[in-house]
Amino acid sequence: IPKKLVTTVSGCADDALAGVVACNPGLRLLQGHRVVLRDDLQSIRGRVALLSGGGSGHEPAHAGGTPPPAPPVPPPHRHSAEPSSLSTGYVGKGMLTGVVAGTMFASPSVGSVLAAIRAVAQAGAAGILLIVKNYTGDRLNFGMALERARAEGIDVRMVVVGDDCAFTKPGKAGRRGICGTILIHKVAGALAEAGASLDEIEKKAMAAAKVMGTLGLSLSPCSIPGSKPSFHLAEDEMELGLGIHGEAGVRRMKMLPADKAVETMLKHMTDPSSASHLSLTPGSSVVLVVNNLGGLSCLELGIVAGAAVRCLENQGIRIARALVGSFMTAMEMAGVSLTLMLVDEELLRLIDAKTTAMAWPNILAGPATTRREEVPAPTEPPKKPEDETGTGLSTARVQRVLQRVCSTLLDMKEKLNELDRGAGDGDCGHTHAQAAQAIQDWMRSRPPPAAPAQLFSALADVVLAQMGGSSGVLYGLFLTAAGQSLRGRSDSAAWADAMDAGIEAMQRSFPPGLSPGFQTNSHSFQLDSLFAAGQTLHSLRSPGADPLQVLAAAVQSAEAAAEATRHMEAGAGRASYVHSSRLEQPDAGAVAVAAVLGAVLE
Repeated sequence: IPKKLVTTVSGCADDALAGVVACNPGLRLLQGHRVVLRDDLQSIRGRVALLSGGGSGHEPAHAGGTPPPAPPVPPPHRHSAEPSSLSTGYVGKGMLTGVVAGTMFASPSVGSVLAAIRAVAQAGAAGILLIVKNYTGDRLNFGMALERARAEGIDVRMVVVGDDCAFTKPGKAGRRGICGTILIHKVAGALAEAGASLDEIEKKAMAAAKVMGTLGLSLSPCSIPGSKPSFHLAEDEMELGLGIHGEAGVRRMKMLPADKAVETMLKHMTDPSSASHLSLTPGSSVVLVVNNLGGLSCLELGIVAGAAVRCLENQGIRIARALVGSFMTAMEMAGVSLTLMLVDEELLRLIDAKTTAMAWPNILAGPATTRREEVPAPTEPPKKPEDETGTGLSTARVQRVLQRVCSTLLDMKEKLNELDRGAGDGDCGHTHAQAAQAIQDWMRSRPPPAAPAQLFSALADVVLAQMGGSSGVLYGLFLTAAGQSLRGRSDSAAWADAMDAGIEAMQRSFPPGLSPGFQTNSHSFQLDSLFAAGQTLHSLRSPGADPLQVLAAAVQSAEAAAEATRHMEAGAGRASYVHSSRLEQPDAGAVAVAAVLGAVLE
């Protein structure tokens, strides 16, 4: 059974509601019921009130009801879910007046729905509209409450939303209601806030519901607290068109890249041969909702959103607005749904209308496009010409040395990643390989300068632009300071001074109290290897010193320092935060530094 951070399984829905209300001064609980209402109920006097709801587990939105029948031959691992939905996040001025919540994936009771209707009626509402997802349980419970309220003389209507585009031939129960319902909340809420009549709101909400479609894609199952996952997906599988309770979709597929997955979803949603398709033609204007089903990372969601906008643009579709985030979830399901609503100027105005609902994104109104003009890159100031004669280096020699360094780092990629997993995030090999590849590309584009000061400055520019992470900054600091120290010098002692200058620049970037050397530790331990080599290079200041012998001794010192890091504890960087930050193997950063110095010597 998957772990869940709840107090009790039986009380998780009540606890979640209580937490939301406690943190939002604009919400109130209805005594004795799982009902959340606007705090300013007096402001709805003379206006239409909007109510929705369903089971918990889809926060911040809702999608209640027992799902309609599955496809003719459903996969044997699935079960029918109970109605579900919770739309507390959409209660506020300009959206819903209140919501009625059930337990996990279960429709609220008729008594609670009726209590919510009575509460807003007694507050002076000029009619009440129930916005309900097309699931059997929600239709039954909200429908029964509606009939009882009408018997009491209350003017209540109900709009049922079915926006699922999954099934080419929906069953008798019709299309499931999923994420598109939040757009109906917004359209109806804006109309109610503007003082529209119940007849007008009902008519326009029903019309809007007919020009939208939604389709989901899942990479993993979901589970309610205290229960096992509702189904299983293999590591290399994804499922198209599944419901938000884990009910079966239309087909399982092998994992696809994000852009191909989005293309598959949009093609299915707009396939004219499907009875539940959404008709799109070049020139159509749409609102796009990219919805996180619960467990997708923000990084993945951004990739999917960009792919969706790009794919629609390539079809000649104008994305008038794009909403990206978690709008209707299925607990921890790793997946995404796409919703498209065809809009005209009136619908777009209603979508843009202000609301205080906490889950509605407060973003600048405007179209989405991947063709937005970029801000021009700043120009670099012209570099001062430098007199760098008599250095004793040649371009060919510099190229050979740099190529050895790059080849060494590329060959060590996996080894460095493995070492880094012990105390970091396992990317040390990737970042060093990225730098090596960037340096190789740079050398192919132009001959590297032979003058050491210019060479180090150019290499600093490359690693700072392409390497990334803390390592890129540290190498950039070292190369910049070392290069400045080498200006106008060609003697052997200059290299010892340059090493010291680079180390001092790196040391200044560390927290106070940390210094290089074997007795203390630094970020990724890169500084320890450099410091050890630098101490040995001091011999270059002695008259008659053999540079090659001194460099060979410096490499040995760096290698010994790297090996010694396995007995140290990190004082900074990610390794300093892990449980028992004492390393069990040499630090990847220190090993990389020693390898670079060794490649220079070869």
